[in-house]
Amino acid sequence: MLLAHPVVLNNLIEQYETLRALHAESSTPETRQRMEDVAYTLCVSTGTRDIEAALVAARHRLPGARTEDDSLLTT
Repeated sequence: MLLAHPVVLNNLIEQYETLRALHAESSTPETRQRMEDVAYTLCVSTGTRDIEAALVAARHRLPGARTEDDSLLTT
């Protein structure tokens, strides 16, 4: 699987979080569509199927992420 560069992932995370805040504040069709587009790109970039998993996977691949973090594992 091709992996997105950490800079790209960080940019996508920031865009998504900004759009999510804008969407919560004042939802417009343009904001919603852009948020869906960024969510889709994050999912494709991380090989996941939903945005929450994509955000976790993307953050895990950023510099400084704790590689020994087992919070993704369920008990």
